[in-house]
Amino acid sequence: MLAGCSAAPDTAFPTTPTTAATSAAASASAGTPSPGAPAVEQPAAPTKVSIPSVGITSSLMKLGLNADGTVEVPPADQGMTAGWYTGASVPGAAGAAVIIGHNDTRYGKAVFHDLKDIAKGADITVTNARGETAHFTVTSTESVSKKSFPTEKVYGPTTGHALRLITCDGSFDAQGHPVNNLIVYATLD
Repeated sequence: MLAGCSAAPDTAFPTTPTTAATSAAASASAGTPSPGAPAVEQPAAPTKVSIPSVGITSSLMKLGLNADGTVEVPPADQGMTAGWYTGASVPGAAGAAVIIGHNDTRYGKAVFHDLKDIAKGADITVTNARGETAHFTVTSTESVSKKSFPTEKVYGPTTGHALRLITCDGSFDAQGHPVNNLIVYATLD
């Protein structure tokens, strides 16, 4: 199973997000305002991510869950497009938002190919459907084995406004699949 890269067609993210992250996203839209209460504007879906320091700009597709409970990744034939996982927070809202992109696919270099070069302090800008932007600052990166992916750390609840970018990383196994994931952690400015 892969996250953000593909040697095999349309493979999925190796772990299931915690139910806390998915139920928090579901309950956020479940409330009913009391009579006379001002309407609360719902966050607009993200449509674009830009990381100038590494030359990345991409529109964003929506990603959900596969039938087996793993997180979808963008189709390999759309490797130059990143995706926002809709079961997590909207970028800029409270909680952890997650954007997944391929490093390489069978079609060649993909959208997050150069993500490995990102540095602490780099700016990540996410634009939403209303044209509003949220700026995030990279706080750290880590390369982790897909066999020990930190699901709770990536998808779990946070008290802040966080963004996680995920792609493949590391050496290759016998089938030619990368064995690690690169995770970029960022916080809202």
